[in-house]
Amino acid sequence: MDGKLKAYQTADTLGKSQLDLIIKVYDGAITSLRQTREQFEKEEYNNGRIHLEKANKFVTHLFTTLDMEKGGEIAEQLSKLYAFTINQMNVIDATKDLNAIDENITVLSNLRDGWVDLKTAQQEQIQENNSDEQKQTQQEQTINIEMSA
Repeated sequence: MDGKLKAYQTADTLGKSQLDLIIKVYDGAITSLRQTREQFEKEEYNNGRIHLEKANKFVTHLFTTLDMEKGGEIAEQLSKLYAFTINQMNVIDATKDLNAIDENITVLSNLRDGWVDLKTAQQEQIQENNSDEQKQTQQEQTINIEMSA
């Protein structure tokens, strides 16, 4: 079963844009934190800890893959938020604090929404550019037809 799951996960990431992959990592972290909360509510702390470790790995991945040179001030701010979130997960592990889990989910959800908005804006820009190119091509074709007539 693990082989099929890995094959699916690999296929699911092929052909994705960098923004899609970043959003996917956020989704993984948020889902893992929600699963942590569910397990802690049932006092299934060992199972909750497994999900918390997964969430920590997702956020650590986001943290360690930041490009501080290209990202500038935004990367610095993200770095601080990721460090805070990772620290909070250590506190959650020690205290089993459900409110802290909710706070982390909120922080990560807000960041994820920002990336989704960026992706949407990027797609709109691409569509606008494509539309402009199509208009240019149509104008050129009209000119060519008029010149040959």
